[in-house]
Amino acid sequence: MAGSQIFATLSGYQRVWAVGSIHGEVDRLAALHAGLWDRLQPGDRLVYMGNIIGQGPASAATVDELLSFRRAFMTIEPAEEPQVIYLRGAQEEMLQKLLQLQFATDPRGVLEWMLQQGVEQTIQAYGADVEDARRAAGSGAVGIARWTQSLRSRIQSSPGHYDFMAAIRRAAMTDDGALLFVNAGVDPDRPLESQRDSFWWNGGGFARMSEPYNGYRRVVRGFDRSHPGLEITDFTATIDAGCGFGGPLLAACVLPDGSFDEALEA
Repeated sequence: MAGSQIFATLSGYQRVWAVGSIHGEVDRLAALHAGLWDRLQPGDRLVYMGNIIGQGPASAATVDELLSFRRAFMTIEPAEEPQVIYLRGAQEEMLQKLLQLQFATDPRGVLEWMLQQGVEQTIQAYGADVEDARRAAGSGAVGIARWTQSLRSRIQSSPGHYDFMAAIRRAAMTDDGALLFVNAGVDPDRPLESQRDSFWWNGGGFARMSEPYNGYRRVVRGFDRSHPGLEITDFTATIDAGCGFGGPLLAACVLPDGSFDEALEA
């Protein structure tokens, strides 16, 4: 699992800073990074828990800010092991589905549903037109493919963005088996390898975890529709204060025993 293209493993860590859903709020992210920089220590690791883009107004600029901060973060403790991890959330999953819209059985219906969920802001952030997308969705597979290729080209023209999308993982865990990081949920009745889209859609399964999942001391997620802030139970934690929905962006520092060192919001 550690070497898969689905999951990421954090090794050699002392603490993990977990960042809740950003939803394209680049100004809040930049402010959070400024506060975080003064708190970082050797041995720290950083996990952005999905819904990085979408809903908010500046998805492309948010990715630029992430890539810039990653470069700075890597100067603290140069290492070959991954130190900064990006997780897939519902917004990133929808963007991937949007880029494959020509294969949908009901492309117009799928597109309209995704627009309602916040993908419209991502389309606009890369300079594409939503009405063009609607027209393409009704024009058949060839027309849709032409539009999705245009959007893909726009993403590729932003340095590092397509590589960023390819680097997104479904979940991250520490190499000692103590901590698991996900976007929105986990189905406690299924093994990690079989979760599929439970990671970004199964908030109900996360809420009913009454014992350690798969041996992890704590499962930490970055999105909850109720945006409770930092909410900690015996075996789980939610880090989401409603960024993208009028609330601040929240990050928290998790220790190997599953306790929290401090929290930071912007």
